[in-house]
Amino acid sequence: MGRLREQALANTPPHIIECAAAEAGESQSACHLPKQTRYAALGQKGATLWMTGCSGAGKTTIATALEDILVKNYGKHVYRLDGDNLRTGLNRDLGFSAFDRAESVRRTGELATLFSDSGVITLVGLISPYRKDRDDVRKRHEDQGIPFYEVFLDVPVEELFNRDPKGQYARVKSGELKHFTCIDDPYEEPLQPEIILKTHELKIEESASILLRRLERDGILMGAPKVTPPGLPNPDGDVMIDLHVPTELQATRTAEAENLPKVLLTDIDLNWLQTIGEGWAAPLTGFMREGMLLETLHFNSVLIDPFNVTGNQKRLETTTDFNSFPQHPPRDRVSMPIPITLSLSSYTKGRVETSGKKDVALVTRMGQTVAIMRNVEIYENRKEEIVSRMYGVIDMDHPYIHNIYMGGDYLIGGEIELLDRIRYNDGLDKWRKTATELMQEFQDKGADTVYAFQTRNPTHAGHAYLMKSAGQDLRDKGYKNPILWLSPLGGWTKSDDVPLDVRVKQHEQVLDAGISHPGGLDPATTVMAIWPSPMVYAGPTEVQFHAKSRRSAGASYFVVGRDPAGMKGSPNAVAHTDDDLYDGNHGRYVLQNSPGIGDMKMLSFVKVMYDTTDNVMKLPDESRMQDFISISGSKMRLLARNGAVPCSLNDIPTDLVAANCVPSGFMVPKGWDGVVDYYKNIDDTTRWIPWSQPHVQAPAADRTAQEGVFGFTTFTMTSTEYASWWHDVPLRPAGEPDTSTIINMVTEIPKYMTAKMEVDKSHPGNAIRQDTNKDGSPRYYSYGSTFFNYGLIPQTWEDPELMSMGYGGDNDPIDVIELGNTILAMGSITPCRVIGELELIDEGETDHKILCIALTDPLSSTVHSMDDLERAKPGTLDLLRDWLKRYKTTDGKPVNSLASETPRSVTEALEVIAEVSMRWQRLCGKDGTRRTALSSKTEDFWLASPNCRGT
Repeated sequence: MGRLREQALANTPPHIIECAAAEAGESQSACHLPKQTRYAALGQKGATLWMTGCSGAGKTTIATALEDILVKNYGKHVYRLDGDNLRTGLNRDLGFSAFDRAESVRRTGELATLFSDSGVITLVGLISPYRKDRDDVRKRHEDQGIPFYEVFLDVPVEELFNRDPKGQYARVKSGELKHFTCIDDPYEEPLQPEIILKTHELKIEESASILLRRLERDGILMGAPKVTPPGLPNPDGDVMIDLHVPTELQATRTAEAENLPKVLLTDIDLNWLQTIGEGWAAPLTGFMREGMLLETLHFNSVLIDPFNVTGNQKRLETTTDFNSFPQHPPRDRVSMPIPITLSLSSYTKGRVETSGKKDVALVTRMGQTVAIMRNVEIYENRKEEIVSRMYGVIDMDHPYIHNIYMGGDYLIGGEIELLDRIRYNDGLDKWRKTATELMQEFQDKGADTVYAFQTRNPTHAGHAYLMKSAGQDLRDKGYKNPILWLSPLGGWTKSDDVPLDVRVKQHEQVLDAGISHPGGLDPATTVMAIWPSPMVYAGPTEVQFHAKSRRSAGASYFVVGRDPAGMKGSPNAVAHTDDDLYDGNHGRYVLQNSPGIGDMKMLSFVKVMYDTTDNVMKLPDESRMQDFISISGSKMRLLARNGAVPCSLNDIPTDLVAANCVPSGFMVPKGWDGVVDYYKNIDDTTRWIPWSQPHVQAPAADRTAQEGVFGFTTFTMTSTEYASWWHDVPLRPAGEPDTSTIINMVTEIPKYMTAKMEVDKSHPGNAIRQDTNKDGSPRYYSYGSTFFNYGLIPQTWEDPELMSMGYGGDNDPIDVIELGNTILAMGSITPCRVIGELELIDEGETDHKILCIALTDPLSSTVHSMDDLERAKPGTLDLLRDWLKRYKTTDGKPVNSLASETPRSVTEALEVIAEVSMRWQRLCGKDGTRRTALSSKTEDFWLASPNCRGT
């Protein structure tokens, strides 16, 4: 019978055409679905685990345990094909001859192939003693593109006799049972099985766990294709996000961006842009559209259809439509708890809407174009709704809530393309990696799982203990090489948080110390990389984002402590004045149960204390609590401010503050030195890098000198040609008569830049410096990206005693706005043709704005008046009037007014220039006016240049 069956199988009937899966674009009615579509819809892939081994090795037991886990805990579709059960039906006509065993394996293999092709995880428990039969089944799976795992249950015969669950080995031993596989009938062990289980050395749950981890590692438990290295999870949306423009297209895209309307990014917006563009907020590919924002606010998650199973693949990238709803909404949901939006003012909204373009360029406060946003959608910024749903608390002095309310009245969403890598040039860029790069680093270290530990504080031995313990726990679960991701938060933080550079440099010392100190970390099993996102201090809502974002770079585990992302309420908080805004236990609870978090797992903080008997941080021993010291964060900060030195190894006092010492095992010594240095010099803000803010080169003209860091209040720019920008640069180019329409313009703020740079009237040399806010921070325009070059006309002064319409001058050199198409460098001295003037009433002062066109601009040959400019650049005057009147409103100040909506003529503008030039001559004593005769408002002016009151 076996021979006849073998011959029949060798002669496949002719003219049989196997039905093939329909591919993309083909009719789905002709045959079955392609695997990718089927698997994506099912949320799992089909695979066969073929468990082979002697009777009693545990095939049924372990398959049952694995099935129980997969079905009950993971909701997966699993079916077991057990050898004994198959003999009651499909294989009941077969005996135990070699031919019948081969046929049993063939039939079971065909059935497993069909099941697995349909998306079922098929668990086969069959002795299948002959290698060739198993290899034939493997080939059948491989030919169909179905994952096949040969699982060899390798158990010594002695153990099988001891187990003997069916009493068969006793019958063999007594001689009653002959030709029993593995005893007196052959069993050919697999040569290269995917998995070997020595079940006599493992608990049942351990064996099942090994199989489960292999399925997880290979992406079988998800329907999407595996896009990450083995052992690392797919990011949300199952697509690696990297939105950088390819190198070969950078020049083209950059040129395109030059002609797009500009949308201003704050430094916090830049952090968010980096978070999106580098893949940390997957599947987000741009700033949120209105529909996605609503899902985020109401559900802390979004629906996705990455493989177009329900026809909604592009739903998150499509303009929100409130009148059309899909017939079949997506079924998959991923975590998206934090609104990631970009606000803009009415001015910028108008510029975008009147441009006739669907795309915009994103420009930093320093005027650098960093990205293009495509197919933009503009909608209302409902700040109260966002804050109330995001925070669930009312505290108008909460620092990030303040940031939200300072944003514009509109939001703009759309997909982004990063024109280049975002670099901050602050000395920390080597620790900034994209999600894709970080995943590669984990793979290079051979990680079979990754656990992330977020830091906003220096790492002490207690933290190190928790991280090491977490790693050991993962090894106890069966992982061979768990890798720790030390993940300092790099984006915006509140002003009293420990600065980024202090934290990172301290972490460097922790890694350098390695395992030589209890507070060190092994660099062989640790990767440090800055996470670019800002903090928003939204407690349980925010910690969900912290976890899901780490998964985007390969973390399967996230270490979470008490009150994650929380903070105390301000004195103006409604319900939690000077108390925690959120219950300390809520964050961990919400995180573990949040929608869309998937199989991300949490590792919880525990309280550790310092053991004085061995100088190690650890879990306290309740039987000898007198040996343990608690060192809280506030105590650590106080000790650092006091410059605490190491305690004696053998005599550690219980009152560390009184003794002003810190136990030697609390923190690596060089790391502690850095922390002490920071807290002792905490008020010297120029020394520290609070968070990721771009350090860029000033767009400086030739013949200038710079000191300090551009973007910080220490920055100064002076002329190497003139002693003073204000007093020594001539009002007009050489050879131009006093009646000429050509003046010299000293550029303070180049086009597109919003840093409020200005000549400092009191600084020696009248250097160009950045203006400051009342709190001493650098000042920026927040209304929008400037569309003009801004500067001053030298040798002019708007005297406060010179009245116009009842308002005195603003006590500055007269301002000039250049309206051409080119960018003028900071500190450049540019001949400029006067084309008009607008008189601004700004906070009770007259502030004349001379309008001009640079002679170097392509428009200069045709533009001689504002009428000419309007013909060349229609709408410019409306934009300018809007800017001048409203540019301070986004800082909470009232609307300015213009003396006239109509610009003054060139002749009238020249008269204004002549008047303020005469006033400057009085300021510098050229008409004999003594310094003491000047207004008290000039007392701090630096007038000692050669062309003013100097010698």
